[in-house]
Amino acid sequence: MIKFKHESLETNTGLLLVATMLAISVAGMVEIAPLFLIKDTVEDVPGVRPYTPLEQLGRDIYIREGCYTCHSQMIRPFRDEQLRYGHYSLAAESKYDHPFQWGSKRTGPDLARVGGKYSNEWHVQHLIAPRSVVPESVMPNYPWLMENRLDYADIGARMRALRAVGVPYSLNQAEYERNVKQFGAEMAAQLHIPNARESLIAQVKANNYDGDPSFVSEMDALVAYLQVLGTMVDFSKIKPEELVKYR
Repeated sequence: MIKFKHESLETNTGLLLVATMLAISVAGMVEIAPLFLIKDTVEDVPGVRPYTPLEQLGRDIYIREGCYTCHSQMIRPFRDEQLRYGHYSLAAESKYDHPFQWGSKRTGPDLARVGGKYSNEWHVQHLIAPRSVVPESVMPNYPWLMENRLDYADIGARMRALRAVGVPYSLNQAEYERNVKQFGAEMAAQLHIPNARESLIAQVKANNYDGDPSFVSEMDALVAYLQVLGTMVDFSKIKPEELVKYR
C-alpha cells in the first residue's frame, strides 16, 4: 500500500497545482455532464406552463422577501412526505423556474403543492399576521404587501430576460401560435409579452386576490403565485409507470 503524506502535497507547489486542477476538472464534469442529457431527465408532463406576468412578479416578491429561506418547494419521493404534502415533485414542474426553489430548509412547511389548499383570504391574513391563523407560527408579519402598489412597469423586460434563458414567452406571431398549440389560446395570450400589462391587470380583476379592488397590490401578486404552486399537473391523469423511467 502506498502511503501519502498530506504534507508532501502542501509543500510542493507544482503537485498542489496539479491536484487542484484535477479536483476542479472532476467536479466540473460532474456538474456539466448531466446538462447534455437534460432532455432525457425532465419529464414530458402535460399541464406545466410558464408563470403568467402576475404570478412571475409574485414569485419575484417571494424571493425578495426571503420566503425560500424557511420554505422549500421540493417534495421528496418518501412515504411520509407524500402523505403530508402530496405527490413527489417532478423535474418538469421546475423547468421554467429561474432560480428553482428546491431545498431542505423547512422552518415552515414545504410549499410545492400549497396552491388551492387555502383560500385567498386565508393567505392574505396569514401574510399580514401569521399567528392569527397559525398560533405556533414563527413567521414574520408582512403587512406592507397589502399597502405596496405592485410595480409592473418593467414586466415586459423581465419576461424578455426569462425568454432568453428558455422560458417560452412569445414576442412574435409565430411564437404566439406555438404557445396556442401547447398551452391553449387563453394562456397563450397571457404569455405574450406585448400583452403583459393588460393580462396582468385582467388576472387581478378576475380573481381579486387581496380582497381590495381599489388597486393592484404586491399582495395580489404573491397570493397569485402561491395559489398556482402544484396545480399545473393533474396526477389523476398520469400513470405512475410513465414517470418511473425518469427516476
